[in-house]
Amino acid sequence: MLKAIAGAGVLALGIGLAGCAGDRTGASSGDSQEAGGTIGVAMPTQQSERWIADGNNVKSQLEELGYQVDLQYANDDIPTQVSQIENMITTGAKALIVASIDGTTLTDVLQQAKDANIPVIAYDRLINGTENVDYYTTFDNYKVGVQQATSLLTGLGVLDASGKETGAAGPFNVELFAGSPDDNNATFFWNGAMDTLKPYMDKGVLVVPSGQTEFGQAAILRWLPETAQKRMENILTVIGGTKLNGVLSPYDGLSIGIISALTSGGYSASDLPVITGQDAEAGSIKSIIAGEQYSTIFKDTRELAKQAVTMVDDIRKGETPETNDTETYDNGVKVVPSYLLQSTIVTKDNYKELLVDSGYYTEDDLK
Repeated sequence: MLKAIAGAGVLALGIGLAGCAGDRTGASSGDSQEAGGTIGVAMPTQQSERWIADGNNVKSQLEELGYQVDLQYANDDIPTQVSQIENMITTGAKALIVASIDGTTLTDVLQQAKDANIPVIAYDRLINGTENVDYYTTFDNYKVGVQQATSLLTGLGVLDASGKETGAAGPFNVELFAGSPDDNNATFFWNGAMDTLKPYMDKGVLVVPSGQTEFGQAAILRWLPETAQKRMENILTVIGGTKLNGVLSPYDGLSIGIISALTSGGYSASDLPVITGQDAEAGSIKSIIAGEQYSTIFKDTRELAKQAVTMVDDIRKGETPETNDTETYDNGVKVVPSYLLQSTIVTKDNYKELLVDSGYYTEDDLK
């Protein structure tokens, strides 16, 4: 199934979902065609600049449409996020936008939301194990993994800039990192990357010196940079003097930790392996400009926020939100109707065009 997603890019449009939200408009029968009210926005952490940007974008766009916003960050503490959502329900939120810390831990609190007739939008991370999530908006996460692996292969010289094989036989020594096992997206990133890399591993073009090629071995709980740094340090000990040519990293924060371990382990800035990333965080863009990190994946959070806000506004107006994927995101109880956005590979060659010229960053942000 996942390979089909990669081949299709975005699945066929599936917008005939008039029954998906049921009567959960977050409004009484007297005002179901009107926007307004307070929207609860639950974000996982302020330890990542990416999530700060998401929260700010969602809040500002909702306010532009006349909503009040209760924006809360849980600092990656699950009980805190549950309590925050409970409070949003108690104080009368008309809808919830939730980027979960652990998508399996919200079943009870989202039952409370259903009982209060409050619709729920899962934001970027799928909420699992409950029927009480109405819509999901995210990026094409399998494709993100494909892009990460493709950029690794390009950086190694296995593929050229157009994506064609160069004939480079290697062997290239690479190590693999995965995201947090409690984040549904992490497996999509991993599957997209591994489906892309495995043929080269099978042919011996890529070699993993540590032998750690399973998701459970590569996963970094809570996406913590310090955990990635420690794992990279351990790998360097295991592989001894073997020179690494590349590291698959699924997130910029992990990339920073990986680079720290490598430089402490004897690598200089000029001979670091090809290192990937995700989220186009300012610190990693600076690292890319400096020639340390090779690439990242840009997911324009302004557009993700816009889609979530549009979904909420449509529901509040009694309309059915647009979706473009009704097959992929099965949360164990239901297939959640979703809207997938597209992402872009960023390198030193195109960061200015993609990030500065688009207004995502200023030149000063990246100095």
